[in-house]
Amino acid sequence: MENLRQPPELIGQAPAFLDALAHASTMAALDRPLLICGERGSGKELIAARIHFLSPRWDGPLIKVNCAALSDELLDSELFGHEAGAFTGATRRHSGRFERAEGGTLFLDEIASASLRIQEKLLRVIEYGEFERVGGSETLIADVRVIAAANADLPAMAEANSFRADLLDRLAFDVIAAPPLRERREDIPLLAAHFAGAIAREIGVQFSGFTPKALAAFLSHHWPGNVRELKNAAERSFHRWISMGASGPVDEVSIDPFAKTVATTAPPRLDERPREKQDGRIDLRKSLNDFEKRAAENALAACGWNQKEAANFLSLTYDQMRGLVRKHNLAPSVERANKRA
Repeated sequence: MENLRQPPELIGQAPAFLDALAHASTMAALDRPLLICGERGSGKELIAARIHFLSPRWDGPLIKVNCAALSDELLDSELFGHEAGAFTGATRRHSGRFERAEGGTLFLDEIASASLRIQEKLLRVIEYGEFERVGGSETLIADVRVIAAANADLPAMAEANSFRADLLDRLAFDVIAAPPLRERREDIPLLAAHFAGAIAREIGVQFSGFTPKALAAFLSHHWPGNVRELKNAAERSFHRWISMGASGPVDEVSIDPFAKTVATTAPPRLDERPREKQDGRIDLRKSLNDFEKRAAENALAACGWNQKEAANFLSLTYDQMRGLVRKHNLAPSVERANKRA
């Protein structure tokens, strides 16, 4: 993402996703530090890029550093630069990321991994706009907007004194939540088709979509790796499908690369364990009701919210499917889908 000159493509229509984008867009114009929180693979880096390109700094550099990928010494040098002779091997002056991001935005990914010493230096440059290169004495001025991202509970870390509370206060002028994929399931078919279509164009073959069974398999997965995991699974599934000499819509998926490709004939499954009451007993009625609702939602989403096709997929009559839609209040979702169509 370093020195990216155009905004990234953000795909999705789920309310949680659109809310996050709207929040990011609102905060883009205000030149203050921001914190983006979310699970791995949930798109924190893409949201940071959106903020940059919607901000007054859009024509300046967008510089990224992954704080978890560097040792404490290397991160210090990469962020603030170093003078020649500052340490063994430093034969010449090195401009750090703050210098290279002058007039633009610096994205600090995995900020929770930075040591307390680095956090202290970050606090000073964010607070006063001043820093010094490693091994130097000259005070430099940084005109840089800082956006940080974390896949950690920073308030809890601050409470435990493993993250500076004053730095958290400065970074968290506002906090944008990147929603996990399980909270935007209606985007899964769209994203899967986008990623598979992209690799199809890359290798010069035609992509004819995924079958309802394949989409149901995607929809029933928990996606701990979020959009990044879905991207890999969609691309891998399409590539394996055409490698087998198959044609037409992809009917088999490969979510786990360490397992054999499996046919997607299994029904949608619950993502959670059966609900337990406070005394440890299983609430079977509630668990069955949850499963029924999730299966109906997955089937409808996989079939483009066409109730007749969803009924066939679940081996139900059309009237039974309509009953499930009414029972679980799925009608608004069906109506929105029909309006979009």
